Amino acid sequence: MSDAPADRQAGAWPEGSSSSDVEALLRTALRPIEPPESLPGRVEETLSAVTEVAAEELSAWAEELSDSELAALRDPRNWLRPAAAAAAGGMAGGALLLIEMRRRKRPSGFAALADSVRSRIP
Repeated sequence: MSDAPADRQAGAWPEGSSSSDVEALLRTALRPIEPPESLPGRVEETLSAVTEVAAEELSAWAEELSDSELAALRDPRNWLRPAAAAAAGGMAGGALLLIEMRRRKRPSGFAALADSVRSRIP
């Protein structure tokens, strides 16, 4: 048996590479990136649109029900359309609420800039 580590014997590491090379590659590959400036606005617009469409779908569905269809609602198989619209609207509305809560939690503007400068001055 040779003195090489077991992982090198099994062919896990290419010849001439070391674990520090792999660590450097991983550090480079997994470095965080900043999202585009327009991303929060686009996400908020999309979630708002989903919420509005879900509300419109529920409204349109409720308006087009006849008396016989109202009676048919006793059958759970007929609940798919309103349940899907309510779930989509609820999830999008909840996501909008979380986004707004995070925005209010994080200070921004001149006050945040002043706090940042103060924290860097010894």
